[in-house]
Amino acid sequence: MAGETQRASSLFSITAIVVSMTFVAIGNGIMLAYVPYVLSRADAPSWTPGAAVTAIAFGGLLGCILAGPVIRRVGHARAFSCSMALVLIAAFLVALGVNPLLWVLARGIYGTAGNANFIIAQSWLNHAADNRWRGKAMSFFYMAYVLGLGVGAWLFGQMPADGNLAPLVTIFVTTLAILPIGLTRLPTPPAPASVSVDFAMAWRNSPVALIGVLAAGGLSMVVQGFTPIYAATNNVGQKDVALLMFVMQFGLLFVQYPLGTLSDRIDRRVVLIFTCLLITGAAIAALFVSFQALVILMLVFALWAGATESVYSIANAHANDRTDPEDFVPLASTLLVAWSAAATLVPLAVTALTPTFGPKTFIYAAMAVAVAYAAFVAHRLRRRETVPVEARETFEIRSAQVPNAGALVEGQNAPE
Repeated sequence: MAGETQRASSLFSITAIVVSMTFVAIGNGIMLAYVPYVLSRADAPSWTPGAAVTAIAFGGLLGCILAGPVIRRVGHARAFSCSMALVLIAAFLVALGVNPLLWVLARGIYGTAGNANFIIAQSWLNHAADNRWRGKAMSFFYMAYVLGLGVGAWLFGQMPADGNLAPLVTIFVTTLAILPIGLTRLPTPPAPASVSVDFAMAWRNSPVALIGVLAAGGLSMVVQGFTPIYAATNNVGQKDVALLMFVMQFGLLFVQYPLGTLSDRIDRRVVLIFTCLLITGAAIAALFVSFQALVILMLVFALWAGATESVYSIANAHANDRTDPEDFVPLASTLLVAWSAAATLVPLAVTALTPTFGPKTFIYAAMAVAVAYAAFVAHRLRRRETVPVEARETFEIRSAQVPNAGALVEGQNAPE
């Protein structure tokens, strides 16, 4: 009976974590649509919408570095409260009114808090989950979070863009998010591993995976971050922008899962090349499909977003295929930093080039990254044998919109 009670408690606690982070995702989805839409329509410098995207990624890098020491100092529960407080502060700064520089700062604060939230939540989830269903729990966690982003974007379309209702709703749902995880009786897990970077080891084990995570960081932040800016500069209405952002999140389910499953059966590098060609084809279609054909454009962008997410998850699986278990933690740390660096630098470059090449610059950038990565993978395909099917890790759904911070805690012992 005691074992059943403990198991039920763990399942309840995991549900609380997923519910809590889904509320966080809803608030994030609102702000991901609201901030670029308003900045693109306001009398603000043309570089500020892109700078807001870059600030999220740079803040995320800081969050990945700072979260571990903070957790070790005060524990998971207090660290979670602090990170949620930063989310609330960021939304409050946006609610004060349109101030481009202040909004860029607010998005940077959110990026720091967002990745800290993920490290805390995934650490708890990893520690509570049984080995037999940990992978499924993590996949469900990612799906719930990404769909929460979509719901948040859709909610933005149902409220006025003028005024501060959107950030106020974000404050409300973020406050709700504190309750489920704050009331959990789940014991505090061990602190996550420190971020120990070893690029030489990651390159030695799998150049395809390391470059793939770099490519995915840039691709995801460019596609997800610049799409609402692109739509707003083309005078697309608020509801249509929100619906576009909502539909894009479903690409994770309907594109990433089939490609990931295929990569469990054939060489993952072949699937990565196909995925890059899919990204390139969708980008070409995005260049020529008019916003007048909005339904077709939404399907194109959903395919595009799903394919970019797939590069990240398949590259992560390929990295694990070629890495010894004792190197998983330094590998995860290295891929975490690689993702964050690319997610900062590529949007920064797009922001700098957009005044010269126009609002479609992010589409050209995504095409260039995908083509270059496909060529690199094809080159590596001829130089190294494939990993046997029986030696591969099982593919799990991951979101390229947040780095695999949870991998830092995979070395922890799960409860019996």
